[in-house]
Amino acid sequence: MQAPNGGGSSDREKELDQRIESLERQLERALAEIERLRKQLEEALRANKRSAAPFSKGEPKSDPKPPGRKPGSDYGQRATRPVPSRVDEQIHVPLPPCCQHCQGPVILNSTQPQYQEDIVRMTIVRRFDVEVGTCACCGRQAQGRHPLQTSDSLRVGEVQVGPEALSMAAVLNKELGLSHERTARVLELGYGLKWSRSGVCRALERLGNLAAPTYQQLKSTLRQSPVVWMDDTGWRVDARRRICGFC
Repeated sequence: MQAPNGGGSSDREKELDQRIESLERQLERALAEIERLRKQLEEALRANKRSAAPFSKGEPKSDPKPPGRKPGSDYGQRATRPVPSRVDEQIHVPLPPCCQHCQGPVILNSTQPQYQEDIVRMTIVRRFDVEVGTCACCGRQAQGRHPLQTSDSLRVGEVQVGPEALSMAAVLNKELGLSHERTARVLELGYGLKWSRSGVCRALERLGNLAAPTYQQLKSTLRQSPVVWMDDTGWRVDARRRICGFC
């Protein structure tokens, strides 16, 4: 009798070994491809966050394009400020008496308009002649009040800041986030109004006290509303983080 042939099992083992090797090579290539794609994704995310110098991580281009807009017809649409709807001051600009290059006579061809928008630095100083009297019945002092007055003080606080300056200071400090010192600096540089930072602080505190009833009414109306939208803007009340300043 002949012994059974073991070649079949050996062939199957070789086939399995070859298949395992093929799968291992495929796995290595897949892992390498995953690592390459992961690095590309990290570079893309980093470039999206740090796209400008000096935070860019990529290498400089070998042949970069020149900066700025292209000259000629490739410049694109030119933007300009719109023509103002009103003119407060009109100034005539005559021709020079002679040419600046050859000193020859100059002939007028046309007149072209040019507009300029500017801010006039002006601080108005008002003097209120307040009439002071005494009540004939109770003997208490009485004095007049003008709508433009911001205080009833006559001796110690006889020099006050007007309502327009107070409104500007409130916008600079509360809406634009400037400090009291920088608010006073802007008013001095822009309008020539000298004001100390402590004076700005006290004036805004008085203005807040005057607006307190309106603020309380807004809070009451808000809490009684059937629908209230959440404000995700960060806000601090008593040095603690709050989601909404009204809550």
